[in-house]
Amino acid sequence: MAPPRNRRPGFSRRAQYGLFLGYVIAAFGAVIAVVLLLLSTFNPGAFSTVRGAAREVTTPLSSGMDSVRGWFGSIPGAIGEHFGTVSENRKLKKQLVQARHVVQQARTLGRENRRLRALLKLRDRDTGTVAVARLVSSSASSTRRYAILNAGSRQGVRPSQPVSGPNGLIGRVLETGFNTARILLIIDPESIVPVQRTRDGLPAIVVGRGDGLVEVRSASVANAPFLSGDTFVTSGTGGIYPPNIPVARVIRNSTDSSLGRVFASPDTVDFALVQQVFMPKLSPSANDREAPRAEGDE
Repeated sequence: MAPPRNRRPGFSRRAQYGLFLGYVIAAFGAVIAVVLLLLSTFNPGAFSTVRGAAREVTTPLSSGMDSVRGWFGSIPGAIGEHFGTVSENRKLKKQLVQARHVVQQARTLGRENRRLRALLKLRDRDTGTVAVARLVSSSASSTRRYAILNAGSRQGVRPSQPVSGPNGLIGRVLETGFNTARILLIIDPESIVPVQRTRDGLPAIVVGRGDGLVEVRSASVANAPFLSGDTFVTSGTGGIYPPNIPVARVIRNSTDSSLGRVFASPDTVDFALVQQVFMPKLSPSANDREAPRAEGDE
């Protein structure tokens, strides 16, 4: 047989008080239940009043409990939304980086397109084009400034031929190989280019300095004023460079001579245009052929 349950709390006063309080609460609840039952049976109006008062008391508690329950219930959703937002943020950042890369490529292609269009216009305007080739390298650490052109005698390139870019004059051919040529840049100290000022035709010469800049010197007028922004183009004097090719712009006010910055920097030029010498010298064989004709005519 199962041992009988021992409901005695023993000698613990705490257990005794707890058991007594339980009995009191149960009795109190039974009394309230009986009273409410009697009110609902014999006096429904009073029972409605009591029920309304109980509702007024319990409604705030129910609302508070419902808010707490809703808050705890929204925690899993908030956590999921947080991780979803983090993941979406990472995706957007990755897409932004890719978009920036695409924009940078587009800008690079745009600049390349503008240079090639300018070079194409220059080639179309000039009937003495020899070759269009790429500048594969240039000397930047030495005081002597040369560049290597990816075209040579096989493409018709010869010494002394002028070389231009989309923005202006680059230099002239110094030496040629079968498929390559060495270019003397106009920023080299040995380079001298006859030029004229665009606003008044003042004759001058542009001499390289070897440091990326050039010196613009007056060729005829003493103490000629140079103003910042004055633009100089080739004059055609000397018979090498065709006229009206942009060469340099003065960067500060001065008298008799001033510093200038070239339009076509070899560091930013990709393609170059090789042109015929403006006034080519007659070969001795041509002179010999002309002499018998003169004698025969006589």
